[in-house]
Amino acid sequence: MNKNNTIHFMKMHGVGNDYIFVDTGLCVVPDPQAAAIAWSRPHMGIGSDGLVLIGRSTVPEADFTMRIFNADGSEGLMCGNASRCIGKYVYERGLTDQTRVRLLTASGIKVLELAINPDGTVGNVTVDMLAPALEHETQFRPDGEPLPDGVFVSMGNPHYVIFVDDLTAVDVAARGAQLEHHPRFPERCNIEFAQVCPDGIHMRVWERGSGITMACGTGACATAVAAAVTGRCGRQSRVVMQGGTLDIDWREADNHVYLSGPATFVYEGDVALP
Repeated sequence: MNKNNTIHFMKMHGVGNDYIFVDTGLCVVPDPQAAAIAWSRPHMGIGSDGLVLIGRSTVPEADFTMRIFNADGSEGLMCGNASRCIGKYVYERGLTDQTRVRLLTASGIKVLELAINPDGTVGNVTVDMLAPALEHETQFRPDGEPLPDGVFVSMGNPHYVIFVDDLTAVDVAARGAQLEHHPRFPERCNIEFAQVCPDGIHMRVWERGSGITMACGTGACATAVAAAVTGRCGRQSRVVMQGGTLDIDWREADNHVYLSGPATFVYEGDVALP
């Protein structure tokens, strides 16, 4: 299916969290780890936060599948922003006519609810991110080298949320890189720095395997949960990041976290295999 050793790709982003998407029904990526590293490089590649493979599900409980590879080639478990982009892709490319899409990820099946614009394009997408888990239920070492005060939350992948008084004073690159590899995080960790403001929770993120990104969907969910459990906010909040704003609703009825926001198509093209 690959012509002249090239792959057809789409570049899409969710509030600035940008990925290279490949529809594996059209093209095969033999070594996605190597491709993620090569294609994600700024200036020398396409430039992105990672690579996402879209597949057709072979189990009846799901419609499509997602595999995600970070910019360093490591395979991720879940990405809220990338999953919204997949919802947009499969609907607008005619792969489904359903506005409720079940997406199989490494952290379980996520249900996407698509809001359709009058022109037939996909507007906001709401993702059921399932129930959050706190540190005693996750891969987290409770003892050992001290951590700065924060809240550990898993949204299918690990996050450590640190609330600060002045977000602009935080050296996200230095502190994020250090904490990602902290010995109390055996599988590494996504690190969020957050400040509660009148217009929402302002957050910056260091993603494991990718570094600083303009937004992080699971990180926004983890930050909203952390703010709620520490009494800083209610169960509904807006998380403001460099790339835009996401709406989070941690519902009492089912304990699930619902993530809502836009998905944006940037461009598509062909790229050589590494």
